[in-house]
Formats: sequence, C-alpha cells, structure tokens
Amino acid sequence: MDIRQLPARVVARVSDLRTRIRRMERREAVAFGRWIENTNNLLHLTVLLVIPLLIAGVTFVSNAVSTLSFLLFPPLASGSYTLFSDPEGQYASPVKFVLALTVGALCGLVAYGFTTWFYGPTGTAIVHPSSAALAIFLAGAATWALDIEAPSAFSTALLTLVTGEVNPEEYVVSIFFASVVIAIVFAIWRDEFYERRAEYLYGTVTGDDHVLVPMRGETAERTAFFAAKLAAAHEAGKVVLLDVLSPDEATAGGSTEEDVTDVTDAAVERLERSAHHIRTRLGVPVEVVVARGDPLSATVEAAENTNSDLVVTPYEEDRGLLSDYVRDLFGGKYDTVAFRSVGASYRWDRILVLVARPGDTAHGMIDFGTRLAGKTGSVSVTTCISAEVERRRAESKLANLVETVDGNIETRVARTDVTKFITSNAESYDLVVLGSSGERSSASRFIAPPTFERIREIDCDVAVFDRGN
Repeated sequence: MDIRQLPARVVARVSDLRTRIRRMERREAVAFGRWIENTNNLLHLTVLLVIPLLIAGVTFVSNAVSTLSFLLFPPLASGSYTLFSDPEGQYASPVKFVLALTVGALCGLVAYGFTTWFYGPTGTAIVHPSSAALAIFLAGAATWALDIEAPSAFSTALLTLVTGEVNPEEYVVSIFFASVVIAIVFAIWRDEFYERRAEYLYGTVTGDDHVLVPMRGETAERTAFFAAKLAAAHEAGKVVLLDVLSPDEATAGGSTEEDVTDVTDAAVERLERSAHHIRTRLGVPVEVVVARGDPLSATVEAAENTNSDLVVTPYEEDRGLLSDYVRDLFGGKYDTVAFRSVGASYRWDRILVLVARPGDTAHGMIDFGTRLAGKTGSVSVTTCISAEVERRRAESKLANLVETVDGNIETRVARTDVTKFITSNAESYDLVVLGSSGERSSASRFIAPPTFERIREIDCDVAVFDRGN
C-alpha cells in the first residue's frame, strides 16, 4: 500500500515512531561507544569475538588436513587468551608466543623419544610418568634459558605425549604453523588497532577542535586563553568568543535600532580585543559572536551555529554552589570545561589530572592535560585509593589510560582521600583537572558533594570537565 493513501494521523504516528527508534539507536550507539572506551571492556570484547574466530579458522583447517590433531586447540586457545587479554603484558610478544609453544612441543617430543628408547613403546593411550616429568623439566629449563617462559609451553610439552594417531613430529610442526598464524593476527591487531585506539574510539581525543568561550565574569580573558591553548594543539583548532547581551543591556543606550546597534558594536569591539591578543600569542583562528537573550539558550545555539564541539566557560558559583548556568551546561549535549582561575599566569606546565574511573571522561581529561603541557610540561595522572589491596588494580587502570598518549606523563596511586591529596599537593602544580561527577547519581552527589566543590581554597587553577550527552 502506498503510504500516501493512509490517514494523516497514521502517517504522523509512523513518522513519530521512526524518529523515536532513530533517537534510541543513536543513544545506544553513544552509550556503546563510551562503554568500549574503557580498555578493559575493549579487551574483554576482543577476547569474546576474536579468539573464537581464530579457533574456528584452525578447526576448519584441522578438519581439512587429516594430519592435524585436535590437541592443537587447548594450548592455542589459552595462549591466544594470554595475548589478547593483556597486549602490553609480560607474555604479549608474538615471537615469544610462537617460540614458547614450539619449544614446549619439542621438549615433549624429546621426552617421548627418550622414554620410548629407554622403556620401549607403551601404547598410544598410556603415558609413562617419567615422560611427563621429563617433558615438564625440559620445558621449564628451556623456556627459562631462552627467556620465553609462558604457561602454554607446559601444555604443549605434555600434549605432545598423547597425540594419538598423529605422529609427535607432525604435532610439533602443526603447533609451529598454527601459532605463527595467531601471532601474525595478534601483531596486526595490536599495531593497527589497539595501539591506535585513541584515533578510532576516543571522541575527546579526535574532536574538540572548535572551542566556544562564553565571555562571562572577571576571568573571561584568562579562560579564553586557556581555551585557545587547548585548541592550538590541533591543526584545525579554532576559538569562538561569545558575548550574550540581555534584553536590558541591548536597550541600555536607548530603544531605537541605532542604539541597539551601538551596544552590539561595543560588545564586538571588546571581543575583538581579546581575539587579537589570542591570535598574536598563539596564532589560533578566533571568531567573535554577539547574541541576545537567555544565556544558556544563546550559548547552545551559538555552539550549534559555529560547529563547536567544546564549551570552555569561566567557573561560576551562586551562594557556595555551582551556578545554574554552568550546571545546565554540564548536563547538556556539549563537552564542557569550567575553568576556575586563581592566578595571573598564562602557562600551565605542571598539570595534575585526577582520575576516578576509566572511561571517556578520563581519556578526555588526560588529553586536555597533554595538550596544555605540550612538549616541555609534565602531566601527573593520579587516582586515590582507600586500601592497599586496591593498588595493583589502580596501577593497571592508569597504565591503560596513559599508554595511548605521548609526552612527559607519569602515573601515581595515592592511598588517601582525594580532597586531602589535592589540598596537600596543589601548590606543586599549575592546574588541577578533574571530572564533574556527572556519572554519579543525584543522591550520591548530595551525600558527598563533587570534589571540585570541596577544594575552593587551593592556590591553583582548576579545570572541571563534563562529558556531553
């Protein structure tokens, strides 16, 4: 049936349903993208998808070639898991992976030959205890001497003794070629995807080229320069300075159109002075925009019209709490940084990035820190723990976060309260970067206010980052 023949009400409902479905699909796609930015989630998903495909490929070949043994699969599966689950770990070397499996199988072959010569044939279903002991001893000694120790070497050493109808020599050759295939796949995956995952997965690293700066309050000039430093790190970086005139300001000089134009021209002139200062110091393209109306609506509209993907606004408080304007920006669609300035310097060389949990917010903050520090500055990525048992996991979390960025960067795990840590160490840094606690529930933020609201007295600039929806 032609849709034009349907009643208008039905057509409207169908159109509305399609719109809702597309909106849900976009929301789920964004949620999945942020979920997979967590390196642990990425590795788990890779293990679930890649290893079954690799084993399926080996199985297909095994079924086609009668000389291949099913006993290939256990060591290949366990070794593949070791590679893909920890691609930067102790055993994550394609060469060592192949050598360990092959050397283990060779040790099993030597043990099989020796016991067969010494005791005579024992049958295909029986393994002499001395064969198993000798195979494990040789595998341990050989892998230790060659510095290729890996758990999978011991499994191939033992499985060579029970190859059934397949000759042990053929099993060793099969192990070598199958492990080479898996090692090649792993090397390509690690070099072309995992090591470059920031380019493919982390939106804050590849985006945030166009930065909108609402010029509000006394620190607007330094906030604009801070935003320009962020934009300058990307070749396509651009800054847009925004001044929003309220209806009262727009008509302050009179009610005629000429009076309104004079007020607007004065605002443009103020913005152009700041823009000239930024262009001269940093060489970043700068545009100026003057709008009228509600500050929040005008800011969002200006971000849309100028194709901005990051909003950097001066930090504002109202009776000790975050102002409604900044709070609404934090809950909006754009990545937002609220910059709290306490000094007069226009350099941020020593930067402290406080990370609570892995994810897109953490990657965004680290990216901002490295942009500002440049080649000469330093970035300290820190997380705080409450018990010593959490240290190893926290160190692994930080290592996964920083391995995709370049520059002078260190990781630090502190066993203390995050507020106390910042208060004690802030004087050693030019800037503290932390999250807005947007992932926390309202009840959680009521019980324990966000960290940035508890560090008002520190003598250090603060940048609070909120990931847009």
